[in-house]
Order: sequence, then structure tokens, then C-alpha cells
Amino acid sequence: MPESSIFPISKIALVGNPNCGKTALFNQLTGSRQKVANYAGVTVERKEGQFVTPSKNRITLIDLPGAYSLKATSLDEAVTRDICMGNYRNEPPPDALICVIDATNLRLHLRFALEICRLKRPMMIALNMSDIAKKRKIDIDIPKLESILGICIIPTIGTQKNGIKKLVDNIDTSFKIPTIDLDNQTDLHVEVRKILLKCVHNSSENSVLLDEKIDRWVLHPIIGPLILLILLFIMFQAVFSWAQPFMDGIQDLTGWLGKIIANLLPTGPLRSLIIDGVFAGVGTTFAFLPQILVLFLWILFLEESGYLPRAAFLLDRIMASVGLNGRSFIPLLSSFACAIPGIMATRTIPSARDRLVTILIAPLMTCSARLPVYALLISAFIPHKTIGIIFNLQGLVLFGLYLLGIASAFLVALLFKKRKKSYDNTLLLELPSYRFPSVRNILFGLWQRIEIFVNRVGTIILTVSILLWALSSFPKPPAGAQGPAIDWSFAGIIGHWIQPLFAPIGFNWEICVALILGLAAREVAVTSLATVYSIAGVDSDAPGQLVHFLSTQWSIATGLSFLAWYVFAPQCFSTLAVIKKETSSWKMVIMTACYLFFMAYFASFTTWHIASFFS
Repeated sequence: MPESSIFPISKIALVGNPNCGKTALFNQLTGSRQKVANYAGVTVERKEGQFVTPSKNRITLIDLPGAYSLKATSLDEAVTRDICMGNYRNEPPPDALICVIDATNLRLHLRFALEICRLKRPMMIALNMSDIAKKRKIDIDIPKLESILGICIIPTIGTQKNGIKKLVDNIDTSFKIPTIDLDNQTDLHVEVRKILLKCVHNSSENSVLLDEKIDRWVLHPIIGPLILLILLFIMFQAVFSWAQPFMDGIQDLTGWLGKIIANLLPTGPLRSLIIDGVFAGVGTTFAFLPQILVLFLWILFLEESGYLPRAAFLLDRIMASVGLNGRSFIPLLSSFACAIPGIMATRTIPSARDRLVTILIAPLMTCSARLPVYALLISAFIPHKTIGIIFNLQGLVLFGLYLLGIASAFLVALLFKKRKKSYDNTLLLELPSYRFPSVRNILFGLWQRIEIFVNRVGTIILTVSILLWALSSFPKPPAGAQGPAIDWSFAGIIGHWIQPLFAPIGFNWEICVALILGLAAREVAVTSLATVYSIAGVDSDAPGQLVHFLSTQWSIATGLSFLAWYVFAPQCFSTLAVIKKETSSWKMVIMTACYLFFMAYFASFTTWHIASFFS
């Protein structure tokens, strides 16, 4: 190991190619002591956390966006380049760099490490996935590689609890300025080949053959898409079947707590606020958390296994037919969680036109906030029965709704393709090695999802629930007034006022109120219905009771129409704000909101009339 110099270190940046395991190392080093924001002036995600070294030195750690080169071709690569070079506005450069490279793919990752070495900044290399390299009999002469580069190289295993112990133990003394001489005329590809010949010996052909054997099936032009379709199909079946026991438990707990609190509080506004507002609204929405977690469990599993980049390649040909390419797949997939990170992820798309189209169609991907609405309506109007021995009818309908959103997104992209031709349809993407997903990383990802959901429940949904309770409870009806008291409230007045616009698609005034408040967050529609019906005197303060009420009081045509509406429903205000920030155009915001509204209205109109005809 080269003799290391001790530099005053308080800020370290993690840098490396995508799929090198940077985020796994970042999570292990910082644990829960991290925050996620954006770099100043751009919507490139910034992960920052802190940890304490063995010498009690508190370090700020930044996880820079993955990059293949410092010659940036996208916004996130430009941020990584400028941060590493100390050129980013109002951002002091890090004191040192940890370059993370994949030990199983040195041919690609070493080239970028050499670019970092050119900067002549204090650095070290974390040779990640060293356990997989050992299993594949990839013998890396680390001392020789250290002597060539002139820096310290420490093997790490980002997915194991003690896999970074050596890195942590040596982090105070292992940073060194590289001594390898690389001018701007040096061909880095040639240099990498020379280094590999000197330092790396692969004594097993199985290391590559295993991935190739799997890819013969996974990337097959016919079998590959079929495998992808089956995986997605099973995923949506699991959303209902796996989550149901946990949903039942949350419903029982919510109902039990509601009854206890109801018995403790005297009849009056406070009791109504707690029971009809908080428990009916927040409690009903919270019951759908298990379904969201099951969906994310699958997505995280596919991501950790190395399958998602392959899915991008599989869909490249299909996306090319609508003027896009596989680069748009990852942002669109992210939109299944939430359209906001999906839209932000479009920064990796070099073509401005492709990036804009991806932003415009991202809201058509079925985000997790729609899932509570889907689950409520499917449970109310779709029978819980088995089709063909193993298939759940409710899961089939959910799968169909997701496919409808995807098909609609492709149709919109096709319309934009006719307006303007795309200039770059070439997809270059690294295919990482297959690996068994890290249980730690999956649990960490699920925990982050729980935090996001709970924060939404505790802020947006709780606020809207209280607001809706107030709108639905006041003013009180005058003496001798006819009809339900809620009809005289502000919510009733607003709902009845806009109801004529939605009458042609079968919506009642309660649905109209839910649509308006749903602009804050999609799942608020469930909260709104639970709150309105609870205040109206309906015993619907638990999801099961609300499902029973809707199934008996709404027509099936209305239920299906509302379901169709939410496939295309106009976005929440947060998503529209991100579109404005990404495109710097109010025109794009207005166009997105308008085309989604008209698609939703047309889908609901068609669904309601067809369902009414056959019912």
C-alpha cells in the first residue's frame, strides 16, 4: 500500500459509475443520518449524510450522481464533474474523493477511475463487490494496482454489515494524491488494458458464462418480454393477496382505537373532529400502506438483482416505435412510485426532446398514491374470486389498470413523435452482473418508503382531513332545514355547485369534493370519501365499512367510471410544480394538466355509459 498522507478531511464525495454500489456504501456509512435534497438550481438529487471516523472526526459524506465520464452528456454527469473539479457554483469542493469501482467489471470502471486520478485530488478507491469477484475467481493484484495508481485501494462489500469495516478503519489515513501520470492525450482505454494485463487474472470462465446463460433467456426477443410480463403480472397479483392480512390487521386496530376514543370523548365538535375527521380520513388511508410496500418490495428486488437495466433493453424496441428509447424506461419506472422522482430522473436523457416527452407522459404511470384509490374501488366493485385456479380477479383488474396507463403513455408519446422527430435513439447502458438482492438494502428501501408515507399521512393527509371535516361540518343547517346537514355545509355547497359538470360521467357531489381535494395528493380522495360519508352519518370510519357502503350505495357504472378517471386523473400540485421547475415553462404545466383532464373525462364518460348500458 502506498504511503498515505494525512489531509484535513471534513467533507468526502463518493463517485463512480452507475451500478457500482455507491449507494450501498453510502447507506452503510451514514445509516439514518442522511438527508435528500437537490443541488442548488437544478433538480439533480443530492444525498448527504454524516458519520464519525475512528479518530472521532465528523465527516460529511456526499453521494454524487453516477457518471460514466467527466465529459458530461447529461445534467447529472455535469453536476458530478463540476463538484469533483471544484467548479460548481456556491459549492465548495470536497476535501477528498472515494472512487467506488466494481471489482467484477474493472474494464469499464477503471477507465472512469483514471479520469478521477487525473484531477490530482486526495482520493482512494473502494474496490466494491470484492466477494463476488472472489467467487468468480477474478484474482486482482491489489498491491501492484496500488503501486501503478499511487493511491490506496481497499476491498469492500457494500451489501454486508461488516463489508466496509476495513474502509472505516483506514479512512483517516488512506487518502493520497495519485502519482500515475495521465495527460489529456493519454488514451484511457489503452491504459486500462495495460493495467488489467498486469494486475488481473481471471481463472474461471464461469464468471461471464453464468450471466450470458441467464441473458440468453432474459434478453431473448420473444421469451424476454414474456418473462417481464409474467413478473409484472405476479407483482400485481401479490399486491392484493400478500397485503390483505396486514390490511385487515390495520383495519381492526384502527376500528378498536376509534371505539375506545369515541367512548372517552363526550358528544360534540371535538369528538366529531377526532372520529369523523382524523380516524375516518387518516385511518382509512393508512390501511393501504401494506399494498404500497408489497409493490415496492418487488421493485426493489428487481433493482437489486440487476434485472431493471435488462428490462430497459427489452423495452427499447417498443419505445423506439413511439419515438423514445430505453433511457426513458428508468424514469417511467420511477414514476410508478411517484411522478416527482420519475420526472427528476429524466435528467439522465441527453436528448432535450426525449426528455420533454418523458416528462409529459410520466404522470400516466400509475403512482403509488393511486393505489389506495384503486384498492378501495376494486374491493368495492370487483368480486373477490379466483380465475383459472390461481389468478385473483381483483389482481387481474389492477394489472389491467397499470397496463392501460402504460398504453396511454405510449399513445401520447406517439402523438408527440409525429410532431417532432427524435434525434437520438441509440441506447447505451451497462448491464450489471446478476446478484442476489441484499436483504439490508431492501429493508432500508422499504423503511424509507414507510417514512415518506407516514410523513404524507402526518402532513398533507392529516391537514386535508381536518380541513375537509371543517368544510363538511360548518355552517350548520338553519332551523327547519330539509335534507342531510352536510348538504348545507361548505363542502356540500361546493360539491353541488360543480356536480353538473361531472354528471355526464356519473359522479355525485361527494366524488366532486374528493376530486378537488385529491389535487393535494391522490390518496386524499379516499380520505375525502371516508370523511364526508362519516360526517353524513354513515358508519364508514374503517376501510372495510367504506367498501361495503360504496358497493351498496353507488352503481357499478359510477364505481367503474371513478376507477377510469384515476387512470388519467390530473396530477397533484406537487407534480405540476416539478414539471414547471424542470421545463421552466408554464405552457408545459397547463398543457399537461389539460390533456390529463380531457383524457380522464373521456375515459370516465365512455366507461360510465357502456357500464350503464349493460347494467
